Amino acid sequence: MAELPKMYHNKIQKPDGIQKVYSSINRLDVDEGLDRCSYVSIDKKIDDIFTDSSFVYKADVVIVTDDGKVRKRIVARNHNNLVTIDNEYIPISIIRDIYK
Repeated sequence: MAELPKMYHNKIQKPDGIQKVYSSINRLDVDEGLDRCSYVSIDKKIDDIFTDSSFVYKADVVIVTDDGKVRKRIVARNHNNLVTIDNEYIPISIIRDIYK
């Protein structure tokens, strides 16, 4: 087999066995003052609940606030609140975590 020109040769470097990995998802972000239970934003979690394929007109969720956990059945969202099936408004600003 003919030898390739030098421009097609790759330099092979031996790995040093040390690999540094940095992640900002697991550290507490003190600079932004986030004190939420998860690092995924609450708005993203709410959007995921409403865009889920199993969501038709209501979703049973657990909402974590500073006062504790509550189970609610949510049906809608406006800019500042979640609306429950009992026509109760829950301000998004007090929600620390939300999950199904």
